[in-house]
Amino acid sequence: MNTPFQKREVEDYERKRYRGLDQKLVHAKEKRILQKIMKKIADNSSWVLDIPCGYGRFSSLLLEKSLFLVSCDLSFFMVKKAREKNEDMGLPLGVVADGKLGLPFKRGSFDLLLSMRFFHHLHQREERKAVLEEFSRVTKEWLILSYYQINFLHLLQRKLRRGIKKSKTRIKMVSRREIEKEFQEAGFKAVRIFPLFRGIHSHHIALLKKS
Repeated sequence: MNTPFQKREVEDYERKRYRGLDQKLVHAKEKRILQKIMKKIADNSSWVLDIPCGYGRFSSLLLEKSLFLVSCDLSFFMVKKAREKNEDMGLPLGVVADGKLGLPFKRGSFDLLLSMRFFHHLHQREERKAVLEEFSRVTKEWLILSYYQINFLHLLQRKLRRGIKKSKTRIKMVSRREIEKEFQEAGFKAVRIFPLFRGIHSHHIALLKKS
């Protein structure tokens, strides 16, 4: 069962999550990839949905390229933080919703949907299928989605880290063949898939277009 972040948890997450050197490198690389993608598609992306928006890590990047941004998350306090984070650029609209249960938007409401660091928390194929179909319903054309592709070096790293830090976080890694099949079944074509750090990290960012 999902438990929404509360106010103090959001503040702690924003302060600590990308504080370490390794995570700073991850954040910088993710941002560079997204900037590259946005240059390719931004002209046709006036309405953008960021789900889950978290504390608004990519809000400024999206606001630079879009006229209307909707920040959506399971946590009210995450949405609030995302809206407040870039007040000087104009407040995004805010919506609280659980992406696993469906989205409160009409078909084709958005030109672009961004979903970072959500998909690898969906461990069942049926869950991923339902989410992808809902994403397909609400976007007219583009979906940028991150996922974890099977990488045995990264699996070993996470296993060692769990042994040291006793982390309870579990992620789902899928094969390239499996994920592309799931994209196709939901009506998307993979235009390009960007590895975060090829060969050593499982995180990939896919640019998808409705077929």
